[in-house]
Amino acid sequence: MKTWTIQSPLQDVDMTQFSIGDTVFISGVIYTARDAAHMRLVEKIRNHEELPFSLQGGVLFFVGPTPSPPGYPIGSSGPTTSGRMDAFSPLLLDNGLKAMIGKGPRSEKVIQSIVRNKALYLIAVGGIGALLSQKIVESTVIAYPELGAEAIRQLQVKGFPTIVGIDVYGRDLYKGGPNSYLNGWK
Repeated sequence: MKTWTIQSPLQDVDMTQFSIGDTVFISGVIYTARDAAHMRLVEKIRNHEELPFSLQGGVLFFVGPTPSPPGYPIGSSGPTTSGRMDAFSPLLLDNGLKAMIGKGPRSEKVIQSIVRNKALYLIAVGGIGALLSQKIVESTVIAYPELGAEAIRQLQVKGFPTIVGIDVYGRDLYKGGPNSYLNGWK
């Protein structure tokens, strides 16, 4: 397993170099979106309307942050369960999204779309939202403020820690990882 540092947006990043289990530190701009925001993005794509941000080389973080404490750009920012975005992710990937950050396994349809689009599914460790928020240096709501915690935010991150959960070849840490771990006990 390797450790990588990348800059987002990911237009110039060779996604074929990453393997499941690799650690990836992200700096640059990423966007937040959960269920309600995903539904609106997909609706805009289907209606040929302009999106609130460019998906090209983009990274989406599945999070609903807590309110910002005084003097901080954002509150606790732990990942949410990614499976709830499975119905929307293929269309976003087909329109230029290059990486998603969340937790939990993804559907076969999402995995096929990741492979087709040479994208990545990155895992952020759940339960450490306060630590992850320390890697967010700026947070701005850019769309759907009426959604509260589910509004789309543009985040400026520095050294945001993730693990490759599904790579461009469709290898899935949630499937292969436990077997590899359990085989070490034999």
